[in-house]
Amino acid sequence: MKLTFAIPAYNEGENIGRCLDSIFREMEKGPHGNDIEIIVVDNASTDTTGKIAESYKGVCVVKEPRKGLLFARQAGYEAATGDIIANVDADTMLPPGWIETVFKEFSQDSNLVALSGPHIYYDLGTFERFLVAFFYRAGFVLHLVNHYILHAGSMLQGGNFVLRKRALDRAGGFNLSIDFYGEDTDIARRISPLGKVKFTFRFPIYASGRRLRAEGIFATGMRYGINHLWILLFKKPFTEKYRDIRTPTKT
Repeated sequence: MKLTFAIPAYNEGENIGRCLDSIFREMEKGPHGNDIEIIVVDNASTDTTGKIAESYKGVCVVKEPRKGLLFARQAGYEAATGDIIANVDADTMLPPGWIETVFKEFSQDSNLVALSGPHIYYDLGTFERFLVAFFYRAGFVLHLVNHYILHAGSMLQGGNFVLRKRALDRAGGFNLSIDFYGEDTDIARRISPLGKVKFTFRFPIYASGRRLRAEGIFATGMRYGINHLWILLFKKPFTEKYRDIRTPTKT
């Protein structure tokens, strides 16, 4: 089994190095180093993102000139040669055991088509993390109702979800009509009929809370919740545009 990391990166010169360092640290600890490929999708960056990624031996940099998260996800998927694709973001870092969990889960369950878990926001305070945990629990309850009672979809966390490639092939790849909000709900909705989708709090990833700080935890949580429901009900996001919170680094 081969694992591909597909990392979309737009003006992530300040973060992409930490992300890649965390992946290589985990690769060195386990027995799967030769079964992993790393793809960074340079998504129309105007900073040093591409140069930094290219400086890492073994990292493949794919250029995607169309700015947008879903264009970058699709480019990473199309370039991937792995049996499973880890969709992580450039501002995330792997915790210990992340890669081993991926190989274990997908090796033990051939019906598993998607694995996901929450973000741990390493740059937020204790109270802010408590609020995030509340929204996650509320979202998980909604997921249980949607998935097991209404059979209307599942829960995936954007920036921390792994897909079996053959299932993503059958689902038709990513939905390029979506700019940002609801992209994880959309792929979960379309891939759920093809196998098991698993969300577990035992599969976290470290992530930056910069969007939560910029837009507010309550506002962001409500926006994600509304778009989650809108995708399930109408197959399109409620919020069509998103705020770009990245600040380009100096070249």
